[in-house]
Amino acid sequence: MAAENQNVFAGAFVDRSGERRKDDDWLAEALQSDDSRFVPVWRKQCLVAGDPPAAVLLTRQQLDRSVDEHELIFLGIFKEHPAFAFGVDDDSPPYEDLGDFHRLRYLGTVLPPDEANLAAHARALVGWHASQVYCNRCGSEAKPAAAGNVRICMNADCGRQIFPRVDPAIIVLVHKEDRCLLGRQASWPEGRFSTIAGFVEPGESLEDAVRREVYEETNVRVGNVVYHSSQPWPFPASLMLGFVAEATTTDIELNDGELEEAHWFTRDELLSGSRKLPFHISIARRLVDHWINLGESA
Repeated sequence: MAAENQNVFAGAFVDRSGERRKDDDWLAEALQSDDSRFVPVWRKQCLVAGDPPAAVLLTRQQLDRSVDEHELIFLGIFKEHPAFAFGVDDDSPPYEDLGDFHRLRYLGTVLPPDEANLAAHARALVGWHASQVYCNRCGSEAKPAAAGNVRICMNADCGRQIFPRVDPAIIVLVHKEDRCLLGRQASWPEGRFSTIAGFVEPGESLEDAVRREVYEETNVRVGNVVYHSSQPWPFPASLMLGFVAEATTTDIELNDGELEEAHWFTRDELLSGSRKLPFHISIARRLVDHWINLGESA
């Protein structure tokens, strides 16, 4: 997929350099190098500055604080610089002289694709570490290893390796002839509709998850399921797997209560602005736009 067609937060912009994660000598040198860059994450937010905004990547000298090197997370090589992330627990935002902290949902709309990808990577790993302080098998303390890409249980009788978790979720644009199926949850802003989505269950293929979720939420059956694209969605740790599916039935019933409403829409209805569509940074919006554009080019 061409870079300009990547979903927001996606893209292989960081060379993750997995072979470096256990190279203690290389890591020690990189942590002291003037070439290295550091991504602070404060309250799930990343640091930006300028107009238009750009990510603020700190130099070693700009860290301006005592940072436990065992808490630094090696992200990889970004624009020829070793890049590390770290979490900040301060009550008030740090580095106020360098910029402002903002949430990813905003940053995805303003940052260049490569910096949005780096910020999402940093936010996801810092959040994962904060949620994995203890071993989920024996309850003992777990500490970072492999340059922050693994945690290891400190109980010698356990020693469990804990890896970053990613939860796969399907998201699908269901269509039938000249209409597509969209729904809305009660908690969403009035008038906003989006595609059908849900988490993949154990023992389930992606195609089976698509068919199950659509039926559970809307009572609509789908046949042909085609993969479109994917998007890392670190809120906190999802991977959205996008599909387009053709419906074989059209009668709607809200089977599981997930949705407040679901309707079939024509392209003209969606283009009229009478309904609020998904946010532009989401794969849901890309799926909707893809379907609209197919009709316009037909």
